[in-house]
Amino acid sequence: MADVLAKLAALPRARIAVLPTPMEDAPRLTQALGGPRVFVKRDDLTGLALGGNKARQLEFYFGDALAKNADTVLITGAVQSNFVRVCAAGAAKLGLACHIQLEERVAKDDPTYKNSGNVLLDRLLGATLHRFEGGEDDAAPDRALDDLAAKLTAEGKRPYVIHLGVGHPPIGALGYALAAREILDQAEAMNVRLDAVVLASGSAATHGGLLFGLRALKSRVPVIGVCNRRPAQQQQPRVKTVTDGVAKLLGMASPVTDADIVLTDATLAPGYGQPNPMVFEAMAVAARTEALILDPVYTGKAMAGLIYLARRQSFADDANVLFVHTGGQPGLFAYEPQMTAAFGAGAG
Repeated sequence: MADVLAKLAALPRARIAVLPTPMEDAPRLTQALGGPRVFVKRDDLTGLALGGNKARQLEFYFGDALAKNADTVLITGAVQSNFVRVCAAGAAKLGLACHIQLEERVAKDDPTYKNSGNVLLDRLLGATLHRFEGGEDDAAPDRALDDLAAKLTAEGKRPYVIHLGVGHPPIGALGYALAAREILDQAEAMNVRLDAVVLASGSAATHGGLLFGLRALKSRVPVIGVCNRRPAQQQQPRVKTVTDGVAKLLGMASPVTDADIVLTDATLAPGYGQPNPMVFEAMAVAARTEALILDPVYTGKAMAGLIYLARRQSFADDANVLFVHTGGQPGLFAYEPQMTAAFGAGAG
């Protein structure tokens, strides 16, 4: 497994993220939780168009697209997808056209949700937007992308499709397999023994990629995925498919076992893109202790999961827990009515 870094270095990669991102101690958050000691990996600071974890993933997708001489990229995601926003940014930076398919995954007719946040940035970045009704499964939106790619090809374009479904190679997960080395190096430089990593688990590219990278580098630190789209029972095989897919891409055996895949769905309800009181509390605690701005879909639920586990003494009092801040702040503004209701309408 020692050659995993050499294998990653040999793959095409477009350098669009600002790396490395900081790893920060969070003493006031630690105090608020009453232990364990919390550190934050600031992947909200990857730089490209307000940052986030997707920049790491897209470096490998764009590298592959450029190697194949593409002039257009196509991607699908929820209306307030951070992935499609960063994809539009990367395309603009690299001089590629970008077609975004927005899936109606969340039943919201609120015009703020449909037009603010990431959608506003998608338009600013010059992407062409398409709508897709539904989006509960990944196969149908992927097929729609392939149909659009066929039309663009007929028009003389050279499209590259970034598929969402787990039936396709998890190229984006390579970004987090590589990030594992960065995290281990930073922890060593800070003289910190990591006892757990907590992060959001949705597409599983970040979760599966980081887990693969850590295990390939001989680290046994547990990686706890906080479910934000599907229950743990459904998410577990998805993470395993991603780790197996990374192994296939790198031409090596997977170091990840079923026992390595740890998930909690305690903060998932009522479902994807729908915050709950635990999420609003987590967002407030993070903001008011460490000025960490979380979003209600991914990082808010992930922090709620960390708090949930800490309160149930899932970690030793002297444990060091790394929270991976995957960004997503632009989506916060799409939830303005709920945020105002949760945190107050202003001075009074």
